[in-house]
Amino acid sequence: MEKRKGPAMTSTAIVTDSTAYLPKEKAEKNGITVLPLHVIFDGQAFQEEVELSTEAFYEKLRTTSNMPTTSQPAPGLFIETFETLVRQYDAVIVITLSSGISGTFQTASAAGEEVEGLDVYVFDSEISCMPQGYFALEAAAMSRAGEHPETILKRLDKMKQRTRAYFIVDDLNHLHRGGRLNGAQALVGSLLQIKPILHFDDRLIVPFEKVRTEKKAWNRVLQLFDEDARSGEPVRATVIHANRPEKAEELREHLAETYPNVEVDTGWFGPVIGTHLGEGGLGIGWCRLPSESCLLSQ
Repeated sequence: MEKRKGPAMTSTAIVTDSTAYLPKEKAEKNGITVLPLHVIFDGQAFQEEVELSTEAFYEKLRTTSNMPTTSQPAPGLFIETFETLVRQYDAVIVITLSSGISGTFQTASAAGEEVEGLDVYVFDSEISCMPQGYFALEAAAMSRAGEHPETILKRLDKMKQRTRAYFIVDDLNHLHRGGRLNGAQALVGSLLQIKPILHFDDRLIVPFEKVRTEKKAWNRVLQLFDEDARSGEPVRATVIHANRPEKAEELREHLAETYPNVEVDTGWFGPVIGTHLGEGGLGIGWCRLPSESCLLSQ
């Protein structure tokens, strides 16, 4: 397929998947294409954030007897997207959720081999939710500035080394069904009111520490956050919640008031990630921004 020539052509397109949970207006403003993953209730598949909003998902989750499952975008959707982008762009960077919890990275990579005339780079964020979104926003800003894809990827790799996220779930049964805890651990944990602090390690969601009570767990997470924030370096952070907007806003205000060097957003665990964590979860993700980061001015 012949590309459009001329000065209007932009070199690098940015694509991410829906688990970045970028606000729609932010994705559109930054020219980021978002491809949806699916949540499946009783055999019926819904594109998250397109056919099933986060609010509707949690309502449905409370009333269903069979837990939903999830699936990645079909290879054909990636190919169709790439074939559209090749008309305007020389290259595309696809930023996916962690390859340890989804095959989206592998599917995007395979689809990229099927399209001619477009250099496809697939970046494994090794994380999800708004921290994944920060990679997409950084890449989009660098693309607008005319940076080469390999230069953008080097920046994203640097950010990845400086990104951390910890979260606490409300119901251990979701972790049990997802294979993160065995039945005995889930039962004992529930009886003892244990609140495991989770994080991404080697691309997987795994327990970081097991703490008694949510209050103690949050004190520990805030301690971990303080270790990075107190350095005075600029930090971009997001409080992520599973249908707990009031608590998320309370935490956001606390972090913003405590650390003048931290820019704090609120994000959410949408349907796909919420399927695995359940309602009521809460977390903080953050990145110590490199001095050259475009997010410093966004």
